[in-house]
Amino acid sequence: MNIALDAMGGDHGPAPCIEGALQAAQELNIKVILVGDEKVLSDESHRLGCTDGRLSIKHAPQVVEMHESPATVARKKRDSSIWIATELVKSGDAQAVVSPGNTGASMVASFFILGLTKGVERPAIATSLPTLTGEAIMLDVGANVDCTAQHLLQFAIMGNEYGQHLFKKPNPRVGLLSIGEEDSKGNEVTKEAFKLLRSSSLNFIGNVEGRDVYSGNADVVVCDGFIGNVALKISEGVADTIKKLLFKEISGSFWGRLAYPLIAAPLVKLKRRIDYAEFGGAPLLGVNGITMICHGRSSAKAIKNAIRRAKGLAESHVDALIQRDIEQSLSQSRPAEEPSV
Repeated sequence: MNIALDAMGGDHGPAPCIEGALQAAQELNIKVILVGDEKVLSDESHRLGCTDGRLSIKHAPQVVEMHESPATVARKKRDSSIWIATELVKSGDAQAVVSPGNTGASMVASFFILGLTKGVERPAIATSLPTLTGEAIMLDVGANVDCTAQHLLQFAIMGNEYGQHLFKKPNPRVGLLSIGEEDSKGNEVTKEAFKLLRSSSLNFIGNVEGRDVYSGNADVVVCDGFIGNVALKISEGVADTIKKLLFKEISGSFWGRLAYPLIAAPLVKLKRRIDYAEFGGAPLLGVNGITMICHGRSSAKAIKNAIRRAKGLAESHVDALIQRDIEQSLSQSRPAEEPSV
């Protein structure tokens, strides 16, 4: 299997991408195509002592910077690393694309090159969240600011299929993020989405409040991209603050330092549970191919795990299964034809 990696788009340059690609190639026994400036990638690989033959380089002279408009990639930067990496998926030379670069540019490239899955009106970014019982999926977390109830239903269908792959559960529990558990709570879009989800074949458990997202009651949490992105960023900030406060309390007192050897192991486990690098990246669901979007600040570990998740999605053909589910949903929602007389 070949995975295309946009090796130029991250905040920390190509080094974490190359190191993560090397780790993935060695642990997963796959081939990774590093896409970017050939000389830069070659020189950096040499500096890092990376000589594994499972890594190759595909030249791309341009880079979409983080501050640039996503539309730039389609108008002016079709020689950029993210565009060319996505083209490798379209041509079949790679089975998935992973990028720590400009999120909007990744979405635009996937939209124009791979196209939307038949029946899907909007793609959605699906992220993994740690819960008391394992993991949960939240979508959308940034692809769409304004959504209709029909869009939220499609997100739920896509998240359901992704959840089946990720959790190995035949019938994941799907919840709708709202301001109350009652079906009368929320704005008009949320209330209409509640009706659509309740009448669908999904294992819909009703509304989920923000405080219950991490409880593990729902395997899939559905919301629009504006709410999802705000919730995600707040969660990341809270997790980071808790880690810093905990370290401050432990290191700031004699008894804390004395007790640290006894609590070190549980703290390490906690760090792993809430560490973004353990999840790696978030797939863009609803396009004809596998696109994995990573943080710009991704470490080598995060890149490796994003490649691991991309490999799993490609092997299970989640994109094709989503199309099947969407088509089934559309056929069920069509009114029955009147019998001919």
